[in-house]
Parts: sequence; structure tokens; C-alpha cells
Amino acid sequence: MSDAKLTIFFVVEPPKYQDMACFLAASIRCQFDEPIDLVGYCPADTIGDMDPKSVGILKELGVDIRPIDTAGRFDPPYPHGNKMLSALEPRDTPYSAFMDSDMLFIGKNTVDAMLQPGHVSVAAATSMYWSGQKIWKDIYAACDMPMPEDRIWLQRQRRRKLMPYFNAGLIVFPEGPLTNDGESFAQVWMRLAQQIDQIDIVKKRPYLDQMSLPLAIRAAGLDWNLLPPEQHYILGGKLRGEPLPTDMDIKMIHYRNFDILREVKCRGMAKDMLEKTTGVRRLSSFDVDAADGGS
Repeated sequence: MSDAKLTIFFVVEPPKYQDMACFLAASIRCQFDEPIDLVGYCPADTIGDMDPKSVGILKELGVDIRPIDTAGRFDPPYPHGNKMLSALEPRDTPYSAFMDSDMLFIGKNTVDAMLQPGHVSVAAATSMYWSGQKIWKDIYAACDMPMPEDRIWLQRQRRRKLMPYFNAGLIVFPEGPLTNDGESFAQVWMRLAQQIDQIDIVKKRPYLDQMSLPLAIRAAGLDWNLLPPEQHYILGGKLRGEPLPTDMDIKMIHYRNFDILREVKCRGMAKDMLEKTTGVRRLSSFDVDAADGGS
């Protein structure tokens, strides 16, 4: 049994995510001073293609690399669904956190700052310009659930409060059975996502994970704990080209791609943390030294 309270898990599929995961794992080891279990999940049909160098780095960082079966789990195939399939897997800690691989902790943090008992910790989505609000009526009806009265501010669509809608890149949730039927949060999330996937609705790909998330939280008997932007600072979009704000104590950034990480001058920090924890500074897909100035 693990001594940790939290497992952070992420996707390590090659070629892109395996290297991003190395930098994410290194940043976790640098920015948390308490035990955290780390698990990297890879589709079973591509795990044999992982770069041995990345595998060695992940193992040195204490990442347990595990295969997941993705074949036929979604129809049509849905790579974003790998986070749901990973969430279904067993872990040994009372809480788990899924994180997108393109994330980096850049400030000292604590586990308790990321979780709240009886809640799923999430960040508001940046926007929902891909659809109007009427879509939620069909989504909730597909799951035979009432529409919530709650409304929230999205991070960068702030003309008015909107239906609860969260970024699925960071989800901190309690493990174990929660419902009267003994379902876990991950099982509820997968079940409702599959129900929504059966109806004719726009943008099920790629937004199925996010459109089903607020329903799963409530159906599991939980509530949402909205994390402050400092715990999930999303780069790109309207902020592309802008430096990190100096009036915020940002703990974690969601950078999307290495070019954006370079633009906010955090590539060097990512490399420093990897070198500090493993002695390795360079990974093939990460290094474009002509653009990075060799940092």
C-alpha cells in the first residue's frame, strides 16, 4: 500500500506524450515535497514503440508505466478518451489526479491545495465557443439528469456566467465506490460519456470528455471544487504571445506545445528540472535549439 495520499497519472503514448510526460514528472518531483505516486498509461498497441531513453527517464522519476486497452472502447475511436480509460484503472491512493501531459509545475505546491474531500477539483474551461448553451438540454436529457441551477464564469468567455463546463486537463477525484450501485467516479464518468455518445449532437469529438464531466461529478454524488487559475494556468488562445502575469503566484501551466512554452520563457526551467532530477537535459522531440537559443 502506498504512503502517498495522491496518485498523479497521465498519458505517455509515443512519440509526443512520452517526452512531455518526462518534463511533467520532473516538475512534480521538484515542486512537491511530499510523496506522490506517478503512473503513466500508454495504449497497449503502442507501448512497445516508446523510446527506451524516455522509458528510462520516466522510471528514474518513479513513474510506473502501465498499458491500457483502447481497442473498441469508443466507436469511432476517440484518443481523448484515453484519460477516461486510464481513470478506470486501479490505483493505491485515496485520491487520483489525471493531468494532460502538456502541463508543467513551475512553483512550489502541496497536495492539499489541489484536492477537497467530497469534491472533484477542476478548473473552469477557457471558453465554449464551439456551441451555444442550448446543447446542455440534450446532454442532460441523454443521461436522464436534471439541469443544474449553478452557473460559473469561464476563464476567458466572461460576458455572462454559463453552465458548468470544465477543462478536462486536470481532474482530481476520490477513488473507490461512491454510488449506491458501488460505482467509482471514473466508472460514472465513462458510463455517462458513452450514453452521450449515442445521441446525435455536435462536437462529440473532441469534446465528449468535457461535456460529460460536470454530469459525472454530480451523478457520483460529488460537487466540483473550482481551482484558481494559479493551479491551472492555460496558455495559448487569446493569451498567445503574452508573458506570464507577474501579479499571480502560478503553480502550474498548461502549455499545449513546446513553442508556447518557449514563448513564456519556461523551456529552460523545464530542462533545468529534468536535469536536476535525472541528469538528462535533452529529449529529441523537445529540443529545437535554433528556436530556443540552445537553452
